[in-house]
Amino acid sequence: MSERLIELFEQAKGEFISGEQLSGELKVSRTAVWKQIERLKLQGYHFEAIPRKGYRLLSAPQKFAEDAFRQQLRTASFGRPLHLLDEIDSTQLAAVQLVRDGAEEGTLVLAEQQLAGRGRLGRQWHSPKGKGLWSSLVLKPNWLSLAQTPQLTLLTAVALCRAVRQVTGLDAGIKWPNDLLVGGRKVAGILLEASVENGTLQHIVAGVGISVNLQESDYPTELLEKATSLAMCAGHSISRETLLAELMNEWEQLYKLYQASGFAPIKLLWEALTVSLARELVCSTPQGPVQGFAESIDEHGALLLRLPDGSSRKMFSGDVDFK
Repeated sequence: MSERLIELFEQAKGEFISGEQLSGELKVSRTAVWKQIERLKLQGYHFEAIPRKGYRLLSAPQKFAEDAFRQQLRTASFGRPLHLLDEIDSTQLAAVQLVRDGAEEGTLVLAEQQLAGRGRLGRQWHSPKGKGLWSSLVLKPNWLSLAQTPQLTLLTAVALCRAVRQVTGLDAGIKWPNDLLVGGRKVAGILLEASVENGTLQHIVAGVGISVNLQESDYPTELLEKATSLAMCAGHSISRETLLAELMNEWEQLYKLYQASGFAPIKLLWEALTVSLARELVCSTPQGPVQGFAESIDEHGALLLRLPDGSSRKMFSGDVDFK
């Protein structure tokens, strides 16, 4: 029924169709029509509904154009093996399976929609269909020690921030440890998961979720205070293909710089793009909140806080709220 319903709206070319007409065309009740429209909304379709006029289709999810993405890709490996999926539980899980099957470094998994997208600390990542970039990249830094892996989260954040700024012109900033903010609200998140065997790093799956073209109606009410999208901030839609290509280009370039020159240049770039330093904040930890003045990050990516009593403390993980 959904395919026929979409066909009817496309034939209407943006005009309203009454619930009665839809019910008659589909040979179902008006309640069944309403339920189907609600399902389509979850898939990224936008409708306007007006009493006594009916419904009209405002926008439909746009499929990711792989050819347009590849035309803008300048990498040697990042994003070259691309697995483009329509719907999946989690790109992280799909990428892990690809590694088990022998996937090479730079393999990218991209989904139009995640049903169980994963954020930090087991949280679910909101990832509706056709509106964002829900992706995971396979990394195999066999030249890296296990203790250095947190540095790759900061490197990924730098690549993401630079790409967003380049493509959108927005003043994006990095929030320690793994979020990207615009106007104080979250537009993207990073999740790196390492595989270790006998104390040796085997591979890393780096997940990046970017809320690109979501509109206010795409968000659950509880997320609107904290989250936004690039399109909502910019006032217009953003090319997902251009943004993903630029992310891959930046990411591979910084990855090579890191391999050649270590963490020092990455640290400088991160400090120039962060919104987390030189300010009072509260870091939530399993042991309770820690309040202090964020002075810097160390060579491992830990956040250095100056506490109210004058002592200092290294924070290796936690959720940050600004004072």
